[in-house]
Amino acid sequence: MATQVTATARRGSTFLRIAIALQTLTIFLQAVSAGLLLTSSYGETLHSAGARVMYGASMLYVLVAVLAWKPGGGSARPVRHASGFLVLASAQVVLGIAHVPSLHLPLGVLMFGLSVLALARR
Repeated sequence: MATQVTATARRGSTFLRIAIALQTLTIFLQAVSAGLLLTSSYGETLHSAGARVMYGASMLYVLVAVLAWKPGGGSARPVRHASGFLVLASAQVVLGIAHVPSLHLPLGVLMFGLSVLALARR
């Protein structure tokens, strides 16, 4: 029984690490597409599509965190972190749609830094 719980926890941790890595990558790609937004005609399309992918990656992070936490009965900390990222991603989308770059850009930098930190901690 203990071996099965350990294997389940290890698998959940691996999936959690993959979800965080995916989220980190999508946030980084958003920074790249933001640069293209300023320098090319197709940058807006890429940034808009990337926003949807980044938001989906944040939702996936929440889902994986819940699935990793629930069966093992471990700490709910990853769920709180993932939920926090989803709140930040929601704010980021709202600020982007409202064209408020004075808050949108620093929030994107903060999200990338926090995502790298979360990845390093896993």
